[in-house]
Amino acid sequence: MTAQQLYEMLRKIQEPLGYSFSPNREMVFDLLDGLLTNRERYGYMCCPCRLASGDREWDRDITCPCAYRAEDVREYGRCFCGLYVSPSWNEDGAENITVPERRPPEKIRY
Repeated sequence: MTAQQLYEMLRKIQEPLGYSFSPNREMVFDLLDGLLTNRERYGYMCCPCRLASGDREWDRDITCPCAYRAEDVREYGRCFCGLYVSPSWNEDGAENITVPERRPPEKIRY
């Protein structure tokens, strides 16, 4: 699968749920490439902005779309990595803000 194919597949699934992709296409495709790399490496598409353990169950919360996306988008207009944004984020040209990490510290491995 290519990043373009993943983009089209996810767009069809996520837009009806109220999520859009960031308007920064270069960043979006870098993130999609990271998801595909992680799928090849670990067997599942975990967030490329977080360090995965390789244990699917342990990383379930950061498997894209992550468990924190809905709250991040609701509160900040975008998810932690910036792949998914609210439709209003794209319409309003929202400022680039930092979304804090919601993953519990005990699950973060460096």
